[in-house]
Amino acid sequence: MKIIATEEHMATHEVAEAWHALGLEARDPGVAYHRVGDITKRLLDLSAGRIALMDEAGVDVQVLSLTTPALHDLGPDSVDMARRVNDLLAEAVQRHPDRFEAMATLPVAQTEAAARELERCIVDLGFSGAMLCGRVGDRNLDHPDFTAIFEVAGKRHVPLLLHPRVAPDGARRNWFVGLGDQVEAALASYAIGWHLDAGFQFLRLVLSGLLDKYPGLPLILGHWGELVLYYLDRLVALDRVSSLDHPLETYLRRNVFLGASGMFSSEHLRRAAGIVGPERLLFSSDFPYQYRPGNQARAFIESCGLTGRDLEGFASGNWLRMTAAILR
Repeated sequence: MKIIATEEHMATHEVAEAWHALGLEARDPGVAYHRVGDITKRLLDLSAGRIALMDEAGVDVQVLSLTTPALHDLGPDSVDMARRVNDLLAEAVQRHPDRFEAMATLPVAQTEAAARELERCIVDLGFSGAMLCGRVGDRNLDHPDFTAIFEVAGKRHVPLLLHPRVAPDGARRNWFVGLGDQVEAALASYAIGWHLDAGFQFLRLVLSGLLDKYPGLPLILGHWGELVLYYLDRLVALDRVSSLDHPLETYLRRNVFLGASGMFSSEHLRRAAGIVGPERLLFSSDFPYQYRPGNQARAFIESCGLTGRDLEGFASGNWLRMTAAILR
């Protein structure tokens, strides 16, 4: 059974140096994590070493994306930088077309340029979607400044992966301080901060009416829904006060795809399938952060509890059907 892992990360020396020049390691624990152990080497490798680890895990195809915080904190220089990252990704896909696909990297703070680059990546480079890493400065993704990006994605049905980033400074000051630096960093990032941010970005986009304007736009949430699913019984109360065309649950079943992000849990999978349907589940291993040796990716697929068409869809079919709908 073919396995496509849909949230698999990479980086370049140029981007890492740009993060360092801004001092992001001090403000964003996620940037510091990129330097732990073999992470840097694995992020930079788009060839034999990465493919060997894919083979060991049982993954046939990785969908590559620039790791968080991508280019969201960079200024005008990010326009040319995004083009170079995307050209590098396109070259990797061309070298290994049976092993790699790519998600577009966008100079999000430069909105018009980002919209043009998204168009280029989809039409000229044949990419499978784009990844957005949450807030841009103090602007959430539903801010009117980003309209042009969503116009391209919405009109072309381009899948957008809403990736987590570190919790905003206000949340860190009010919620996480006083527990020690290491605990604060963990709470602001991988423990819960990342996922709160991604979940809020998703909810803001829905409540802004984006999915009423573009009903064919696919939004991908990793980590089995970035906490949104697990509070759905309360979130549906928003239907009483929103001015949306449909109940919140409609958008979840019509527009949302959920990725595993290396959380190999059959319990999470059952909850996700019950809310959005098994036809909207995507396999992902969150390489290299959640990499586990010993064929564990394929082992989870084979033991997750799905069967037949549902299993085939989770392993690769749902991704292939979603990306086949992109209007190029």
